[in-house]
Amino acid sequence: MALNNSQYNEVMRDYERQQLKNRHEQQRRIEEIYERIPQIRALDEEIRSQGAASARQALGGDRKAGSRFRSVLADLREQKQVLLAAAGYPTDYMDLQYRCPECQDTGYAKGHRCHCFEQARTRILYAQSNIRQILQRENFDTLSYEWYDKKERLEPLGATQLDYMRTVVRRCQEFAADFPRGGQNLLFTGSTGVGKTFLTNCIAKALIDRYFSVIYLTSQDLFEMTSRYKFGREPQEGAEEAFRQILECDMLIIDDLGTEVNNTFVSSQLFYCINERINRQKGTIISTNLSMGMLRDTYSDRVTSRIMSHYAAIPLYGEDIRIRKTYGNSSNRSARSPR
Repeated sequence: MALNNSQYNEVMRDYERQQLKNRHEQQRRIEEIYERIPQIRALDEEIRSQGAASARQALGGDRKAGSRFRSVLADLREQKQVLLAAAGYPTDYMDLQYRCPECQDTGYAKGHRCHCFEQARTRILYAQSNIRQILQRENFDTLSYEWYDKKERLEPLGATQLDYMRTVVRRCQEFAADFPRGGQNLLFTGSTGVGKTFLTNCIAKALIDRYFSVIYLTSQDLFEMTSRYKFGREPQEGAEEAFRQILECDMLIIDDLGTEVNNTFVSSQLFYCINERINRQKGTIISTNLSMGMLRDTYSDRVTSRIMSHYAAIPLYGEDIRIRKTYGNSSNRSARSPR
């Protein structure tokens, strides 16, 4: 999941273009203010004049020149802010404005890659993978209810599969729209073909569209990547970067948990991944065919405890939609349906 040199350069060129755009936008706003409020142009000219005079005085040995200039500068800036506010402008209207204030559109903040860099990295990797095509097909806009049964009521819900899925979809849409404020973790349970993977893809697409970094992995892929990192089965730099992204991306999707070959290593790494992401306040979505009791039996009490206490569980019910599509349904016809 690491960027190659070409991909990295592409991200950095985008930052350079954004920085140039920021400077052009700032200059446009400055010219606008000078046109509408000529007094501010005069104040800026006074600031430049005072700065030059202070520099000459400091070079001449005046040790107090700098402190005097800072006092004058504060007063002149305050006058500018008063004039801007009186004309209905924000006080920082003439300052550089950034797409990402945290890194100021450099890609790095406090010596580390900024979250916006990780978002750009994720978009590039998704653009070159099959998941992009999948998300174009499987998202909230393409979701169809036609293959869900609208007559027989499900026990113990007291509602039809169709009515229940409408409620579930609304909940998933709200989760994606409010993320991360409205909750960070979901657990989809249910048998094969009831819509778990489709719903995780819908949420993934909605989050990527909001520029969150999302990593989608089947459980088998997750533990394969983990073992490569832990046991040095590929160059350490690439494996370490991939493992770091698993822990630090905004949303990690673990699909089909329980289909991997389970052992003590898998159980311990699952707990580490879940627990570490909870501690870092990162979102995780897990889909599984296993019930909570089966999760406890398959992994451990501490894994199940962390899931139960930090995840919102969404059980899905009903028949396998793919089988219904294959054999037809006289009351519900459609060309597509969630998986």
